[in-house]
Amino acid sequence: MDIDVIIPVYRPGEELRQLLGLLESQTLKPSRILLINTEKSYFEEAFDREQFLQEHPTVRLYHVTKQQFDHGGTRRSAVRKSEAPIFVMMTQDAIPQDAELLERLTRPLRDRLEGNVPATEPAVAVCYARQLPGENSSVLERISRSFNYPEKSCVKTAADLDRLGIKTFFCSDVCAAYRRDLYDKLGGFVRKTIFNEDMIFASAAIRGGYAVRYEAEARVIHAHNYTNLQQLHRNFDLGVSQAQHPEVFSGLSSESEGKKLVATAVKELKASGEAGKIPGFYLQCAFKYLGYQLGKHYRILPRKLVLKLTTNREYWTDYKEND
Repeated sequence: MDIDVIIPVYRPGEELRQLLGLLESQTLKPSRILLINTEKSYFEEAFDREQFLQEHPTVRLYHVTKQQFDHGGTRRSAVRKSEAPIFVMMTQDAIPQDAELLERLTRPLRDRLEGNVPATEPAVAVCYARQLPGENSSVLERISRSFNYPEKSCVKTAADLDRLGIKTFFCSDVCAAYRRDLYDKLGGFVRKTIFNEDMIFASAAIRGGYAVRYEAEARVIHAHNYTNLQQLHRNFDLGVSQAQHPEVFSGLSSESEGKKLVATAVKELKASGEAGKIPGFYLQCAFKYLGYQLGKHYRILPRKLVLKLTTNREYWTDYKEND
């Protein structure tokens, strides 16, 4: 069964070669790897195009400008370049932990397509991987990764909304596999969004009667030690995406999940003898919460402030105050 991997790329370096090498050595090899590169000049600064494509014959390279890039729209356009029944979305900084990533990640989708799963069970529309911290990850980043990506796999359906709330829609295009037929049936990725295209699609799948699976045995190394200001900017965009898509997020609070993470982190820091890091953790949480709240209320903010808070100024090209 053909499987394509789609990777948006920006300012690539040697980490991209590492990722491609690991993908090309998987037990279940991708048919094609589609690289959607933002700004052609950045790619050409890092690589000789012809030599790069000769070294990686399964790669198909496409370029967009920063003005054209959109978290939803760019991925949506990329999917149209694939005809595979399953495609995998990844980011350039997600490193497969082993050679069985693609095999494990796509198995829940392949099993249903191949008739190995009872038709009475909700079909899985998207399956996302576990994200593990890197060697240099801070203790707080490790706790966060463990909280959001636990050791146990699960399947989420509409029946879990009352129990899990917004976590029902949690999904990550850092590494996630999609069934193309269900993707098309559900309308695909939203055309314009600053963030959360994966959760927006997952909500459509859940509400359409399908399932979202978290596959803990499919693992990628992916983590960032963001500064407090970086957390604020990132959470601003997160808040904006939720404000712009009330059809997905209205009535489902994100704050409750944040409170659970805080309680978990404080408990683990105390248990590990690192209670001295708790004040710094509280400060980090304050920056994240402030950014999130500013993002949710971006419509009442001056344009100049919005442009200072966002991580993606190009997204706001056509934005006017009070839009």
